[in-house]
Amino acid sequence: MLTKRIIPCLDVDNGRVVKGVGFINLRDAGDPSELAKFYDREGADELIFLDITASSDNRDTMVEVVKEVSEEVFIPLTVGGGIRQVSDVRKMLEAGADKVSLNTAALGDPNLVKESARFFGSQCIVVAIDAKRISDPSNSDSYHNASVNETLKSDGNTIWEVYTHGGRQPTGVDVIKWSREVAELGAGEILLTSMDTDGHESGYDLELLQLVSTSVSIPVIASGGAGNLEHLRQAIEVGRADAVLAASIFHFGTFSISQAKEYLLDRNIPIRPMR
Repeated sequence: MLTKRIIPCLDVDNGRVVKGVGFINLRDAGDPSELAKFYDREGADELIFLDITASSDNRDTMVEVVKEVSEEVFIPLTVGGGIRQVSDVRKMLEAGADKVSLNTAALGDPNLVKESARFFGSQCIVVAIDAKRISDPSNSDSYHNASVNETLKSDGNTIWEVYTHGGRQPTGVDVIKWSREVAELGAGEILLTSMDTDGHESGYDLELLQLVSTSVSIPVIASGGAGNLEHLRQAIEVGRADAVLAASIFHFGTFSISQAKEYLLDRNIPIRPMR
């Protein structure tokens, strides 16, 4: 069995790491390069850096901050936010990223995923999906939009809708369908965030996670809702995630990376050993 990964996430806004609840009510969590250095020393398996307002503000990712972060870590670094074209992917890789995360622009032009994977390899391309649960599609913000995918209007069963621009814009696209599409386009990994559970520290959306994980053949990173170490186990064993991403529990000192690894190892979950 492949080892599972523990990945801290640096959500960056205006050059500072922040953490909110449901993508809003942000609070400061520190300096990106200092936190990156800390997590590298702590034994994190990878690190994800997301410029969370680059797309909504219609600006490029903060390249200089990415360079500073990459100089502080010797573990794989994924960078996302404001990546709109293949040249942006190259710029981030040249700045020190090992992988690049696509989100908003990929919805607008799915060919970006295909071309990026073709130029740089699937192992470099992560597609981030921000998902919101909709028990009744008629209540969706995009229900009356003419471009809404028909799967959102077909019945009253629970579905999940893809949101873009840092969780600000509904798309009318079904999460499961989009997950399958990006896998077919060549994405090497999916970063799946539940907007409903994000920041609440009450656990991941296991139903969503399991549905996506069993619908695609590429690794899925669970994101949104970790509040204790048991939540990490549930995401892996119940949600079938290949990696678990967390922010609040690590940023604010609730748990350490070593505590998380020991907890999972004690429950017979294969984890990369501490360096």
